[in-house]
Amino acid sequence: MSAETLSFQAEVSRLLDIVANSLYSHKEIFLRELISNASDACDRLRYAAIAHPDLIAEDPEFKIRITAEKAGRRLTIADNGIGMNRDELVENLGTIARSGTAAFVAQLEDAEADVSQIGQFGVGFYSAFMVADSVEVTSRKAGEDQVWCWRSDGKGSFEVSESDRELARGTEIALTLKKGEEGFLAPEEIRRIVTTYSDHIAIPIVLADQATGAGETLNQASALWTRPKSEISEEQYREFYHHVSHGFDDPWLHLHFKAEGVIEYSGLLFVPASRPFDLFHPERQHHVKLYVKRVFITDDCAGLVPPYLRFLRGVIDSEDLPLNVSREMLQANPVIAKIRKAVVKRVLGELKRKAEQAPDDYAVFWKNFGAVVKEGLYEDEAQRAVILELARFQSTAAPGEEPGGAPGTEAGKPAAGGGLIGLKDYVARMREGQEAIYYISGDAPDSLRRSPQLEGFRAKGVEVLLLTDPVDDFWLSVVPAYDDKPFKSVTRGAADLDGIEAQRPGDEDQAGAARETPNQTPGEAGELDSLIAFVKLTLKDKVKDVRLSKRLTESPVCLVADEGDLDMHLERVLKQHHQIDRASQRILEVNPGHPLIRGLAERVAAGGSAADLEDAARLLLDQALILEGESPPDPVAFTRRLSHLVARGLAGG
Repeated sequence: MSAETLSFQAEVSRLLDIVANSLYSHKEIFLRELISNASDACDRLRYAAIAHPDLIAEDPEFKIRITAEKAGRRLTIADNGIGMNRDELVENLGTIARSGTAAFVAQLEDAEADVSQIGQFGVGFYSAFMVADSVEVTSRKAGEDQVWCWRSDGKGSFEVSESDRELARGTEIALTLKKGEEGFLAPEEIRRIVTTYSDHIAIPIVLADQATGAGETLNQASALWTRPKSEISEEQYREFYHHVSHGFDDPWLHLHFKAEGVIEYSGLLFVPASRPFDLFHPERQHHVKLYVKRVFITDDCAGLVPPYLRFLRGVIDSEDLPLNVSREMLQANPVIAKIRKAVVKRVLGELKRKAEQAPDDYAVFWKNFGAVVKEGLYEDEAQRAVILELARFQSTAAPGEEPGGAPGTEAGKPAAGGGLIGLKDYVARMREGQEAIYYISGDAPDSLRRSPQLEGFRAKGVEVLLLTDPVDDFWLSVVPAYDDKPFKSVTRGAADLDGIEAQRPGDEDQAGAARETPNQTPGEAGELDSLIAFVKLTLKDKVKDVRLSKRLTESPVCLVADEGDLDMHLERVLKQHHQIDRASQRILEVNPGHPLIRGLAERVAAGGSAADLEDAARLLLDQALILEGESPPDPVAFTRRLSHLVARGLAGG
């Protein structure tokens, strides 16, 4: 039969090169990946046969068969699952359709082939090229007559052709092993690998005896989630996680449960130790498989797990759903809704227990998945209170220290939780007289810590939460308070810090520069009022207002949003995504204690050059914009004004 030669997708070619040449320490997992794929093929046919029993009428017993032939160094893994036709061979073995693959491959190259997530892109099949010079896949799709053959040496192209072989339904993968890899043909080695990695597979894995034609079943061939917990080892849990997640990392947490009562179902769920590559894919699809009475139904039941728990991997097996339920009807099925509610409650309860008993370990989980879990604050009102307790945040307190004292003191003792803080602890650490939970949102914690809006809060010892996840701006719109303490942005509205007790004796003096201090003379106050009026007149409609600041202690100026306006960072995000046409005007705050502001006030009072003072007023606004990470509206004019004033200063004018 004539063969059609096709090229691999570019990302596949690069991935094959990495797989074939760099994954030396993981060679034996190729057999695990091929067995796992064979198991999935059998599961899919079992589901299809519910509606079309004729598909398995001739061979109703599913099995995976391994054959080792030392002559020719040939290892074959065959299944009687659903099989593939020509188009499916090309699509499944010649391309990787998952979004983000190019970035994934680039990371593998940059990280010297860290393969901990390779299987999460459905590329486990390509691990065969670690040990094989060539791979031949022969397949006949259930219900079809034509047999197809796919061949490749993993060097950039593959062939697809019709085959005249007699083959029952299913897929046969034949590997011609490289020289030096003959050890994988030894029965004892195959037996060891299957027992180690694939004992949990619920389909018999049979090792064929070439001499006698008999076969030895190597695994228990029962669904792991149906077994009692006492009979399952941590190693078996770990390998089942590898099977359902196609990952190489170990699970951070597993939950094995059985519910009995009005509805009956069992589950085995895992939280990964590392962040899956598609965690922030726009589709927000979970990867929990739904079974009904041990029959695989779908891995795409949107109603089974909420999007904010999409990092979960594992299995839910229902006893109450009908086997012939259509995938389209699952979303509206009341049984699915009840299972979802119970699973969410169970998972969040376990996370809460981990947060209380192992805060440092929980901090690792939160750094990986907290940005996703917080989506539930916006979407799941029923679980909002629980998620608020689970939430952890970075703050202006030094990592690992509580605010209010030097390390080693009672007030400054190390805080558990990897430098993150929960809202309960934040409220317990609030300053005397503090009535709100203060936060600032932005893109990066380090840049937020340098924000001028924090100066007065820092001087008072007031802790401020640093919110850097995109979802933060949105959940705050539906969660106004925690423990009767309102959330308040430090970049919006006036900062009235007078009622908050100073952190330590002497701190009041540091913060006092941001206010009209008692030793300020009436003349100085009048000069500042004149400056404010002049700046307002100069800037006109470029700002909403100009006022003296109670939040600045070091910087001369900053911009803030008015009390009723959008938070400044949220406004920038919405504008970037074209959700709003133009930004609202902001308020320019000036620091009355800063030498620059005092000097300008004196110049205004003395009747200095109007042109120079107007340039200075505009430079104050430009400086405030730059501090916010924005560009001056007229960079050329900004440069001219700055150069002019510097030159005047150098000339002594």
